[in-house]
Amino acid sequence: MQPKQNPAFYGAAFLMATSAIGPGFLTSTTVFTVQLYASFGFAILISIIVDIIAQINVWRIITVTNMPAQDIAELLLPGLGRFLSILIIAGGLVFNIGNIAGCGLGLNVLFGLDVTTGALISAAVAMLLFLVKDAGKAMDGFAKLLGFVMIGLTLYVAFTSHPPMMEAVHKTFLPDRIDFMSIVTIVGGTVGGYITFAGAHRLIDAGVSGLENTKRVDRSAATAIGVASLMRILLFFAALGVVMKGASIDAGNPAASVFQLAAGDIGYTIFGIVLWSAAVTSVVGASFTSISFARSFHPVFIRQKNACIIVFIVLAALLFAVFGKPVRVLIFAGAFNGFILAFALGIMLIAATKSRIMNNYQHPRFYLIAGAAVALIMLIFGSLTLWNELSKVF
Repeated sequence: MQPKQNPAFYGAAFLMATSAIGPGFLTSTTVFTVQLYASFGFAILISIIVDIIAQINVWRIITVTNMPAQDIAELLLPGLGRFLSILIIAGGLVFNIGNIAGCGLGLNVLFGLDVTTGALISAAVAMLLFLVKDAGKAMDGFAKLLGFVMIGLTLYVAFTSHPPMMEAVHKTFLPDRIDFMSIVTIVGGTVGGYITFAGAHRLIDAGVSGLENTKRVDRSAATAIGVASLMRILLFFAALGVVMKGASIDAGNPAASVFQLAAGDIGYTIFGIVLWSAAVTSVVGASFTSISFARSFHPVFIRQKNACIIVFIVLAALLFAVFGKPVRVLIFAGAFNGFILAFALGIMLIAATKSRIMNNYQHPRFYLIAGAAVALIMLIFGSLTLWNELSKVF
């Protein structure tokens, strides 16, 4: 099969995008719109540029070497790959608990089910994907289907909220206020932690690698950011239309409040569908990517990959059922995402300069410079944001 016809490019794009669009994505977009109004458009614009630079660098380096990120890091410095794996797996597990909680809340909105019951049912749905014969194709199709569902329904809500489009465009380029924390948070929520590697690891898992695929890989990475960013823009428009009318947003569940205020009871039902879709696809993406990092620890994670993914989902579901949603841990993990992005991107960029790792491939100088700038900015502002979150906890 020619790379041009390989559906894995689209599957990887939607896996990454739907991994990014989780419960936290919905909440943070709404909260920052309430705080910044139309000026939040500037933060979205900057985040899109940063996201694309980060993803193209990481996806290209991984697919050119045909090695997962932890193997690249291990070649760069022994022990570094295992350390990176531990960070990603731990973060993926914590976020999966939150994602499963989001699944339960979504089914609670739709059917009135107890949140824990809804969470366990949703975990079972996610596990079914990895029981079919070709789990990779099933995962790709699932991500694409629910990705389109989320975008279509949010587009309807954005339309019904009647946002001030001209003001939104104007403030995107000439904001009244620039909030760096909002930029760090949404960048971390889009390409931080395990999400950075979800699509790239899916591509090499599907057999996509080598220099001949670099342009298609770049397009796939950009498509992934485009899908996630489109969803964020539509949420921004929906929330902006509501807050500009002076409506009071429920701080306890801001995203649900926006959907209901914009489109009434239908909007609230739509929110339930969007929340469940966002959460369950994030469960799939987090589980697949986390286990792709675990393969370095023992061959069983390669031989029994799908079974290990199912166990990972079960573990997250049980932790949620026993302990509930660990709010403080999730807040900490969200801030940590931006820091992990800087750390992981830095490793990939340093590796890209080593011919013994890259097989004499010359990574474009522009990519290196732009990627280094992103890593440095995220390191500085991610560390400041992380420090602020730690000070709140302790």
